[in-house]
Amino acid sequence: MVEPRTADGKVLWHFTMSLDGFVAGPGHSMDWMAGTTFRPGLVDEYATTTGAILGGRDGWDAYPDPGGIYGGAWKGPLFVLTHHPEDATPTAGVTFLNCDADEAVRIGLAAANGKNLEVFSPSIGRQLLALGLIDEIDLHIAPVLLGDGVRLYDNPGGVPIHLHGLDTEDPRGAFDVRFRPQYTA
Repeated sequence: MVEPRTADGKVLWHFTMSLDGFVAGPGHSMDWMAGTTFRPGLVDEYATTTGAILGGRDGWDAYPDPGGIYGGAWKGPLFVLTHHPEDATPTAGVTFLNCDADEAVRIGLAAANGKNLEVFSPSIGRQLLALGLIDEIDLHIAPVLLGDGVRLYDNPGGVPIHLHGLDTEDPRGAFDVRFRPQYTA
């Protein structure tokens, strides 16, 4: 049984990911998620436990709609970390930051007011992971193989980062998934 999400001031690196490790298709496309279903109540849990969101500029430029997060169920401060805030279109509820990733987390957690700060950026998540600032990685694996796009994690030549599983009896155990291809004519 999966425990409900809690709003206790964590930094969550949160994504739906394809089975082959992509969190967006080419050009940040998200159409591959059409038809994917999630357990009942999951979106409401995130809308309730999320106090602020930290994203990156590439994702923002692809989807510049703060009102669309969790299907419009979530409202709150959204921070976009960018090297060029001066050329961003001002948007209500969105703050464009030009600072180090650890400073962006400090700002985001303060704005989250005790709730969770969700990180919606692969590159920012990788930076925060290297800095030891990710409390949990929260993934929903969609039953699709994309083959191309934006990877959740790349670290060529780096050392593996071992994870401690949550919501499982053996925190070091592998997760078993089994799928059957759906061939289209």
